[in-house]
Amino acid sequence: MNWQFAYPWVLTLTALIPIIWIARIIRWHRNNGMMSSVPSRLAAAGRSLRSLLLWAPNGLIGIAMIILLIALARPQEIIGNTKATRDTIALELVVDRSGSMDEPVIFDGERTNRLEAVKRVVERFVTGDGNQLKGRAGDLLGLIVFGSFADTLMPLTQSHDALVESIRSISLPRVERERSTAIGDALMLAAGRLKAYEDVMRQDTGDESFTLKSKAIVLLTDGENRAGQYSPQQAAGLAKEWGVKVYIVGIRGGTTTGGFFMATQPVNDRQMTQVAEYTGGKYWGVERVSDLEKVYAEIDELERSTIEVSQSTSFEELYHPIAIAGLGVLVCGLLLREFGLRGVMT
Repeated sequence: MNWQFAYPWVLTLTALIPIIWIARIIRWHRNNGMMSSVPSRLAAAGRSLRSLLLWAPNGLIGIAMIILLIALARPQEIIGNTKATRDTIALELVVDRSGSMDEPVIFDGERTNRLEAVKRVVERFVTGDGNQLKGRAGDLLGLIVFGSFADTLMPLTQSHDALVESIRSISLPRVERERSTAIGDALMLAAGRLKAYEDVMRQDTGDESFTLKSKAIVLLTDGENRAGQYSPQQAAGLAKEWGVKVYIVGIRGGTTTGGFFMATQPVNDRQMTQVAEYTGGKYWGVERVSDLEKVYAEIDELERSTIEVSQSTSFEELYHPIAIAGLGVLVCGLLLREFGLRGVMT
């Protein structure tokens, strides 16, 4: 949760509370200290519960003042709003997590595997890297992963912080039966998600003609379609019918030397090209890790809105329960001082 204090300078006043409390203790000891010629008798007499709680009222009042000052500083939750309109671009990011994505590569100067390298590039595609990738602020982005089965990790959202967390959470399958490659099912799920979002918007707005400016799937894979109920061609047919373009990045075999990918399962370049171009999209085959960022940068330019993103920020006040708690502690301290320990406190 993102939050802030509306008046953070008020918090500096909390430093005065312990200073005042310590000064009161020193003054009380000066005014009420007593000498005894028989200290052993005082020690033997022990200390009553009332004397042990002598400073409880002032302590509670001091704590209450700190709590009330925090409430006075007005903690707020920051709520950012970006509204989807007809000019919004919706992209489903689809990532292969099959067993072959565990092959080792060198990326960003360190040894990792294909999946980790891809996750970093996809994250930069979302947030921008200050260089080739500009980020996708204002766009609707969703995340789907697939091995033998296709799963939605994040529905279409403009909350890109949550999306990035989902990208980072992608992991390789733990069981062998989930390590195959279901490209067709993944494309079908992604196209269905985009179509369903548009249908919901039509219902919510009451505008039956509502259509997003662009709907596209960006799929990355390193193998052939070997699992699932649907073929890539079947998915491409529905994607075209629903106005969804398909962009596919295929990781070809290679060697890890110099950042190349190791040879394992070859990508069917011809099939992937046919699927992508049938929907009005494009296919790229890459052999070096560095090529991934170049391809995603090209997709970034192909699917980019030229409009200004309409964003607004609102705040939810959080001080109410804090103020109530502070008042409750203050009342307890005052009651304890006035009635509970009246005979002791002066």
